[in-house]
Amino acid sequence: MTSPVIVTVAITGAVPRKRDNPAVPVTPAEQIESTHEAFEAGASIAHIHVRDAREEPSSDPELFARVQEGIRRHCPGMIVQFSTGGRGREQSARGAMLPLRPDMASLATGSVNFPKGIYENPPDFVEGLARTMLEYAIKPEIEVFDLAMLYNAANLVKAGLLDANAHVQFVMGVPNAMPARRTVFDFLRAELAAVMPQATWVAAGLGRHQWEVNQWCLEAGGHCRTGLEDNTRFDATRLAASNAELVAKVAGACARYGRVVASPAEARAILKLRPAL
Repeated sequence: MTSPVIVTVAITGAVPRKRDNPAVPVTPAEQIESTHEAFEAGASIAHIHVRDAREEPSSDPELFARVQEGIRRHCPGMIVQFSTGGRGREQSARGAMLPLRPDMASLATGSVNFPKGIYENPPDFVEGLARTMLEYAIKPEIEVFDLAMLYNAANLVKAGLLDANAHVQFVMGVPNAMPARRTVFDFLRAELAAVMPQATWVAAGLGRHQWEVNQWCLEAGGHCRTGLEDNTRFDATRLAASNAELVAKVAGACARYGRVVASPAEARAILKLRPAL
């Protein structure tokens, strides 16, 4: 028996810049093309940040709309997931793209230290984003950068702000936050099963930890996240030629772990998402 694995591709992120890795797609046209290549390689979810003309992280709904439209046109059924993250932006702007009704959006459930600042997500802001996602029928991907965020998410379920069939992502390898250690990974999975037993899960390893964490997820029955956003983050020497190359590496390893890449339709069924538009 083989079990399907949903592959998420995080195509751009807030870093690195194109000068650090020319493969990073920045403009909407580049992002659509890179996502299409990753889709052809096996990705079912596209995690989207956008950047302005200066390559700075942006919350401009028009940029998100152009990328979403292109993905839906060229990648039939692919799940579009918008990022509400990004340091240095006004919190009031971080959900500005949610009225576009993507399939999913990221929701970090607490604040965390990053190497050069604090990723601020105070309780009232988290609850506000969660309510907005409920309003627009958007499924959150709960981003857990530190252990407390897992229990914060469980409390959101109890408060009715988050469905029990949540999708949780463990973010591992950020300096000052959660280390990429197998013992920590196993503990997180055990705690998730205890406090949110209906949730699905994925883990992201940043920088040099990306491939190692991908393999842990394949072995443990979870889902995988890869892409240039994570591949070079905090470790600019770890470069890849494209997002598609990273997705193909995960897809090529599935058989060794008794897994098979989930199609977009299978991914939607696993995550209990609405049918593709």
